[in-house]
Amino acid sequence: MDKIRIVGGQALVGSIPISGAKNAALPLMIAGLLSEETLVLENVPRLADVALLQRILGNHGVDITTHGKRNGDDPHAGQTLEIDARVIVDTTAPYDLVSRMRASFWVIAPLVARMGVAKVSLPGGCAIGTRPVDFHLDALRALGAEIEIDAGYVNARAPKGLKGGRIVFPKVSVGATHTALMAASLADGETVIENAAREPEIVDVADCLVKMGARISGAGSSTIHILGVPRLKGARHAVLPDRIETGTYAMATAMVGGDVMLSGARADLLDNALDILRQAGAEIDVTNEGIRVRRNGAGVLPVEVSTAPYPGFPTDLQAQLMALMTRARGRSRITETIFENRFMHVQELARFGARIHLDGDTATIEGRERLTGAPVMATDLRASVSLVIAGLAAEGETMVQRVYHLDRGFERLEEKLSRCGAVIERISA
Repeated sequence: MDKIRIVGGQALVGSIPISGAKNAALPLMIAGLLSEETLVLENVPRLADVALLQRILGNHGVDITTHGKRNGDDPHAGQTLEIDARVIVDTTAPYDLVSRMRASFWVIAPLVARMGVAKVSLPGGCAIGTRPVDFHLDALRALGAEIEIDAGYVNARAPKGLKGGRIVFPKVSVGATHTALMAASLADGETVIENAAREPEIVDVADCLVKMGARISGAGSSTIHILGVPRLKGARHAVLPDRIETGTYAMATAMVGGDVMLSGARADLLDNALDILRQAGAEIDVTNEGIRVRRNGAGVLPVEVSTAPYPGFPTDLQAQLMALMTRARGRSRITETIFENRFMHVQELARFGARIHLDGDTATIEGRERLTGAPVMATDLRASVSLVIAGLAAEGETMVQRVYHLDRGFERLEEKLSRCGAVIERISA
């Protein structure tokens, strides 16, 4: 396995291009199954999860052409995917593929909506919590699908097509909202989704579906209305910039100091996180080019934060914020309300000398003036990048192992940081 080596202590100065959002790109690719015509997605990030989903869709007979891989292409520009799902050859998503990426379970919605049948493996557990798929299945049942679970597979059938219905989620779920949106787009009649997720990635997928001919209103609010159509057409759509990558590099800059332009970033996608960064002592300026983040001279200030569904503070930035708070001048508190088991990075941050006390779903961080580099091990995607942030500020050398977690969600991370003066390199196995 590859490792990432960091020698800390260097301020970040320069520009970092923000990639397309992974959390929008994956459901957008899956939405390609809804149409016999070609869906063209621009600004798709080069990530391990994107490559894996291409394989999974290929298993169903989807033909995907990738542009942006040739020599001479800008390595920091997103790639373009042409997704041709004209012929679906297999409506089964096997365990060996679904188990490697939970989001691939979402293929169940377009398959049963368009083909009337789907057999999809249950995704199993996850390092940051169980995240069951009950809400997804209840949404499909509300649209008339017959659901049976047998030998670890979900068998969904709607031989006469899905019918519009009322879907009420007892708890906000981004994945289940994606499932409901895709299924309802081809259902006969009107569907109302209540307590829907409001994340920008939901809006991005809905915007793309509208371009494909879907009739959707209310995306971005807690109530979404969909009037199903018989078929969807092809379209061209650009993936929105990644707000989690934006917040991550903003926190890295606040951690080590410096002056970085996050080019292509959109401040409206993460207002809450930017407000927290301002409270922590960073200067944030929004320009036509993107978001400029600075911290020069002043120390990091402590904050108190609870994660919450959008527009609250994102759970996907919790680990990064915790890394930043290990250098704060005082005591910080972070409460995780979304996922259980999402404090696994605490033990690894302690290897840098961080002082963190856990009490249930709340972490109390006693800031320290200095951290010391150490060998550490990534446990999940967001936790892994928190270790990189700590390593950038720590004295001496840090070696991050299991960086395949990073490759799932951060495009060319070491290249982007080294362009701004960080001493960071990938060591191939």
